[in-house]
Order: sequence, then structure tokens, then C-alpha cells
Amino acid sequence: MKSKTLSAEDRSKLEQLIGYEFVDKQWLDRALTHASTGSAKAANYERLEFLGDRVLGLCVAELLFKRFRTAAEGELSVRLNQLVSADTCAQVADELELHRYIRTGSDVKKLTDKRMQNVRADVVESMIAALYLDGGLEAARIFILRNWEERAARADGARRDAKTELQEWAHAKFGLTPSYRIDDRAGPDHDPRFTVTVEVKGVAPETGVDRSKRAAEQVAATKMLERERVWQKNSAEG
Repeated sequence: MKSKTLSAEDRSKLEQLIGYEFVDKQWLDRALTHASTGSAKAANYERLEFLGDRVLGLCVAELLFKRFRTAAEGELSVRLNQLVSADTCAQVADELELHRYIRTGSDVKKLTDKRMQNVRADVVESMIAALYLDGGLEAARIFILRNWEERAARADGARRDAKTELQEWAHAKFGLTPSYRIDDRAGPDHDPRFTVTVEVKGVAPETGVDRSKRAAEQVAATKMLERERVWQKNSAEG
């Protein structure tokens, strides 16, 4: 089992990685301490994780609001959900190699394993809370911008599965499920072209063409989302 506190050397290395020197080092120790060490709740990161999740959400929402000035609420929500997900937080943890500093009990092993993704994600949220409590919102915001701003700027940040997005939008707006219809299949077997129309009662249909039925459905769904301004055609703005 690792020690419940970081060594002075590890603290110094970690502070350099995250770009902040803590006034109260106990916040740093606590942010890296897993419950498996047997520490009391006040000494592990579980409560910090709760707070860090909210601080991360606020700062990323602010970042998106300022960067994508004409984006609809639906697009902003998709981007936000992706950027604060466990997968993204774990990616940040891996880039900073935080697994080298996490204090765990003997029952939590192989922190870099896929199954331990949530642990690494939780530590990032806990670190954000520690920064907030020690240095205020600005300290947390600086860390978040350093590690999330480039991710937020990616043009595909709002592009999750188009059919899923369209279904959720149609349910929320009309209480209906989109329907898809194959209008045509053309071309040779090795290079087919499917034409598919998507319909949602209350709005004009859209048509997509691609090499598979599934891909054509995605094209049609994307076109409807863009036309209805749920998504934007060119979202990455300076």
C-alpha cells in the first residue's frame, strides 16, 4: 500500500505538472488519496470529486459559451457532455501521468488499466476541487483551460452519433421518433450508393446518400440537425 501522503519531492513534481503551487498541501494529498487506503472520508478524495465535477462543468460551460457564440443550446450541451465525461477526464489524467501519484490500498491495482479509468477521472475532478479550495475559482479555471481549451476547439466536438442526437431532439421537441426510408440503391455491389430519407412529423424531410444504409441515415440525420440549427455546419469559431 502506498503512503497516504505524498513525499515533498512528489508534491514538487506534481505541482510543476499542474502549474500551481499549493498553499495548503493537505488539499493536494487528499485529492490523490483513494478510499482503499482506509483513510477517513475527510482524508480521501470522494467529497472533493463531487465539488470538482461541478467546478469543471461551470468552467467548461463558460469556455464553450464564449468560444461558440452562435451555437445552439443543443450543440453546447453535446460538447459539454463530451468534455466533462469520465473518458475525457481520464485522458487528462493520463497525459499528466497522475497514476504515479495516486495513493491507493493494495486492493486497487494497475491504475493504468482500462477498468481503472473512473479512478483516474475521479482524481482529475478531485484535483480541480483542490485547486478551487486552495486558490479560488481562477486557479481551477487556469488548470481547466490549459487542459481543455484545445479539446473544446476541435471541430468534431459536437459530433456524436447523428441518429441518436436527432432522436433525442425529436423526442424532446415533438414527442416523436424519426423514421428512415430507403429510396434507392444504385451502383455495383463493390461500390453501392444508398439514398435514404429521414422524416419527423412537423418538419421537412432530409435525404442522405452514402455507401451503406447506416451511413446514408447518418448523413440524412446530420443534414436535418444542421438545418434545424441543433448542429452548425461550421462550429469551430475563433
